[in-house]
Amino acid sequence: MDQRVITARILLFDMDGTLVDSSAVVERTWRLFAERHGLDGATVLADAHGRPTAETVARHLPGATDAAAETARIVASEVSDVDGIVPVPGAVELLSQLPAANWAVVTSAGRELAERRMAAAGLNLPGVVVSADDVRSGKPDPEGYLLAAERLGATAAEAVVFEDAAAGLLAARSSGASPVVVGGHDGPAAVGLPRVEDLRSVTTDRRTHDGLLVQIRNR
Repeated sequence: MDQRVITARILLFDMDGTLVDSSAVVERTWRLFAERHGLDGATVLADAHGRPTAETVARHLPGATDAAAETARIVASEVSDVDGIVPVPGAVELLSQLPAANWAVVTSAGRELAERRMAAAGLNLPGVVVSADDVRSGKPDPEGYLLAAERLGATAAEAVVFEDAAAGLLAARSSGASPVVVGGHDGPAAVGLPRVEDLRSVTTDRRTHDGLLVQIRNR
């Protein structure tokens, strides 16, 4: 088993696919969107992961006059649908180890959706949550990770970021943070990065004057 230890001042987490397994809801939502507009569901679903809803709608309905209404429809559906949402294995245990001042969630979901999904998974929100409502540019732009680090009184270079999708990994890389891939994504954005199957493979052993010692075990 490969192990490495990373020193970080703060830990930043994506939500969907990293802390919360919402795959059932996400698939239902975007396949229905694709059906409504005569699009290929698999293509839309692959592109939607890790991106803000409005951006995904715009990418697949370019120039549509009803894009805002369609985005609102999708968001409302996602907020009301929490069937099948569970925590990613190890999320509850890992978050319980972390000092409140040393971690944040950075998600492409809106604030209301983040609150609903974290609650449905039995996870508490940290004091710092950067959602799609807080940024001008979503992932793969690094704005969200830079803002979260700033709100925690640190820099992105002092952060370890846990992400499961290409857009988020690109955002983390661009911010200057140290990304860790959670799950099976193996595209170009993940090349050369440490990887864990889920959060059971991550522990924080103790605080030092430099921050958190994060141990990552590759299964």
